[in-house]
Amino acid sequence: METLPQNAVLLLIDVQKGFDEPVWGNRNNLSAEQNIARLLEAWRTSHRPVFHVQHLSLSPNSPLAPNRSGCAIKEAVTPQEGERLFQKHVNSAFIGTDLEQQLREHGYQTLVIVGLTTPHCVSTTTRMAGNLGFETWLVADATAAFDMVGHDGRKYPAEEVHAVSLATLNGEFATVVDTEAILDAL
Repeated sequence: METLPQNAVLLLIDVQKGFDEPVWGNRNNLSAEQNIARLLEAWRTSHRPVFHVQHLSLSPNSPLAPNRSGCAIKEAVTPQEGERLFQKHVNSAFIGTDLEQQLREHGYQTLVIVGLTTPHCVSTTTRMAGNLGFETWLVADATAAFDMVGHDGRKYPAEEVHAVSLATLNGEFATVVDTEAILDAL
């Protein structure tokens, strides 16, 4: 892997307390937040830009609704002064926010994406980042998925959902790597 530019942005998507609630079901990659925290520490130490995204669900019963404690960002990755926070209501961090404008205004062309959940907000944001022409890296072990049920009633285990989600993104919208590869590229 090539060396990441000094202005590569670490984009943390929806690392929120609400994803710890049992309503979501079984989850894979219980180390995702630990890997996200490691990357965040490396970004802060190397003085690279950090952007946070927070989902504000419009559904009042969602664990991620603004009036619920689950909407809060997890303590391990709480934004610090100078780190941008983008709040969204849909899956893509580019819709209804000025994320793209901020990236372009500062000349940021490289994004390293981490967060929750792989098949939803992480995937949608990654797809748009690739379509918008950003050099996009998606960190496989710094994302996670939950079990899902398909239209036909078939249950898909979280690990399979995660793996297939990453497969649909790799090479088309982003380059999928692991935490160690990113740390080595700093």
